Amino acid sequence: MTTSSTPVLTIEDLTVVYEAEHPVTAVRDVSLALHPGEILGLAGESGCGKTTLAYAAARLHRPPARIASGRITFHDRSGEDIDVLGLDDARLRAFRWDKLSMVFQGAMNSLNPVTTVRAQLSDTLRTHRPELSRAQIRERSAAVIERVGVDPARLSSYPHELSGGMRQRVMIAMAMLLEPQVMIMDEPTTALDVVVQRDILREIVRLRDDLGFAVVFITHDLPLLLEISDRIAVMYDGEIVELDTAARLRQEARHPYTRKLLGSFPSLSGERGAFIRTGAEPEERS
Repeated sequence: MTTSSTPVLTIEDLTVVYEAEHPVTAVRDVSLALHPGEILGLAGESGCGKTTLAYAAARLHRPPARIASGRITFHDRSGEDIDVLGLDDARLRAFRWDKLSMVFQGAMNSLNPVTTVRAQLSDTLRTHRPELSRAQIRERSAAVIERVGVDPARLSSYPHELSGGMRQRVMIAMAMLLEPQVMIMDEPTTALDVVVQRDILREIVRLRDDLGFAVVFITHDLPLLLEISDRIAVMYDGEIVELDTAARLRQEARHPYTRKLLGSFPSLSGERGAFIRTGAEPEERS
């Protein structure tokens, strides 16, 4: 999909610290831009700062996490530039889900286990779209759940009555319910079998193509990102060490850590380590 040259989200020199007896800098001087309609992959090992960066973009941190420095600017399609870090509580509540939404890790933990799917979708619409009638809320809930490939009859189901793949689709439906311009997906296919993973990934790409929202897709699975992403940012020790198109990253990875990530996934055919050819063993980071 062709993306706009004007970003929808800009992060500049962002640093996030976890305050403790010995403070830990989880994200260090990160800068990147996300463009409308783009799928930006965010890759790296567990603990490298991927989720911390995502939570910062959505202002979801709680103590001891603290944004120590930097700027996060949302460039709304209306032409307004929104200083995300400067939003007060009321404006932040209106911003989340409406402009920027998030699909969290662990769908079963994200959905309320004692409330039906319909009630959870309806609550979101009543909060953010109070002008909608009950009939309009029912119609919108059915339409969005059907768009992600779930039978609207499942609106009456509780989360435990749904398969893992269906729960994940419900979470995606909730994230796109208000038609946001940016959707952050934090390991959305974790714990799903490979067949269901493929179905979910195809659904995400199709929805992006149909609706035009931008996606930040977080995972440690770099080959998966090479398949679906327009660009990929590789994180290591709280920093983005490489950012490039998926095609160039596959062929010309420059950073030793990126080359190690690529080399760690065996090819389904050919000799071990045949996923990428770098011409030399990657160096250790100094």
